[in-house]
Amino acid sequence: MVFASFIFIFFFLPACLAVYYLLPDIRSKNRALLIFSFIFYAWGEPIWILQMLLSGTLVWFSGLKLELWLNRRSRSQNRRAAAQAEKKAKQVLYLGLTLALIPLLIFKYLSFVLENLGLLFGAAWTIPGLSLPIGISFYTFQLITYLVDLYRNETEVQRSLADFLLYESFFPQLIAGPIVRYRDIAAQINYRKHSVETFLFGFQRFLIGLSKKVLIANYAGKLVAASLDLEQVASLSGLEILLGTIAFAIQIYFDFSAYSDMAIGLAQIFGFRLRENFTAPYRSASVTEFWRRWHISLGSFFRDYVYIPLGGNRRHQFLNLSIVWFLTGLWHGASWNFILWGLYYLCFLLLEKSFLLRALDRLPRFVGRIYMIPVTLGGWLLFKFTDLKLLGQVLKQVFSGPFLSLSGTLLFRKYALFLLIAVLLSQISWPEIQAFLARRKARSKLQYLASTDYILSFIVLPLLLLVLSLAALAADSFNPFLYFRF
Repeated sequence: MVFASFIFIFFFLPACLAVYYLLPDIRSKNRALLIFSFIFYAWGEPIWILQMLLSGTLVWFSGLKLELWLNRRSRSQNRRAAAQAEKKAKQVLYLGLTLALIPLLIFKYLSFVLENLGLLFGAAWTIPGLSLPIGISFYTFQLITYLVDLYRNETEVQRSLADFLLYESFFPQLIAGPIVRYRDIAAQINYRKHSVETFLFGFQRFLIGLSKKVLIANYAGKLVAASLDLEQVASLSGLEILLGTIAFAIQIYFDFSAYSDMAIGLAQIFGFRLRENFTAPYRSASVTEFWRRWHISLGSFFRDYVYIPLGGNRRHQFLNLSIVWFLTGLWHGASWNFILWGLYYLCFLLLEKSFLLRALDRLPRFVGRIYMIPVTLGGWLLFKFTDLKLLGQVLKQVFSGPFLSLSGTLLFRKYALFLLIAVLLSQISWPEIQAFLARRKARSKLQYLASTDYILSFIVLPLLLLVLSLAALAADSFNPFLYFRF
């Protein structure tokens, strides 16, 4: 089930809200959310809910055992006994992390590894029919944060299996993030506030995300389908490739950030507050800044759970960065193009750390933003083509083929205004909108409720976005979701 569908908007979400708000206490509300999360996940591939439940249960048991040894370590008066308890705690931690990672490694990467080993040794090693459970990359990383934060004493153990499974399977962010750390949401599981105002804010955010997905990402996807997705990419003109790459950059941003918006909004409707995942990344003036604004929850995960534990900037910085960006590329898919994409950004980050960032900081900001245009578009070309042969053909056309063509000119005339508007909209940052609304709300509450700001923000705009989004969904069956494969 996806958020941008009639079944979710008119049946699943109203039923979930009705049951949730009719129940009297937080415990029963949590159980209702857990059941609806299971239904949501099982809607498309029911078999994979067993895998998600198994992973969550094993990590939960690992957390209980880990807490036991951590408590023994802290209470022990004997240095030798404390060291033994520490050793046992680490063993449990590593076992729990292994149990969490094994399904991801099997379902997402085993076929890729066997295929490449087969090519290396001249054999045909494949696993037929091994599909990827939806959202496994996201909930696996969440399980990892729980165990590591528990070991670091940055959170407390969750003694309720049901509440822990709710953390793992919470449907607003289950299939496309953001990656939620347990310590950020632990207190909210049993203690959170509900109000009309937070409900309206959440509903507003959900509709903004829905409109970004349906009205912008899907329309950009049509241009991608009419250019980069054509079978004969070797015949594309430079203009078609440029338009298709810009469209893909728009599609992937408005697709993924839209689902983050909808997830954050839905969570707020149920009283949860999730961190921002995108803050206008296409406004960046460097690659360093871009990765502070793009998929923030993933970048911060690799920083806090891989880069810093490896030594960060203190030792072996080049090796640490290489590992992080190799894993960042691999996280997005078991394909060489994603690995190259991660290493591509590694090269620019190393250049910026060496000298380029200091040079950019001394120049007007628009220079950095101009520099980021070819860097970003080049990165999305690598990301787009999982077939390196097709990627090679596209790059050959870029550098040696004709730039203008009749089909390219027609596409430009049809989509130029849309692309311009989409690029301008991509410059908007939701935290800045929130700050603006908060400043306007500084007046008395009665004045605010009667103000034009309130009427436009919470009545006119949401209704308009809802009507336009539903009309677009009804008129067109083209509704791809790029991040399902991750």
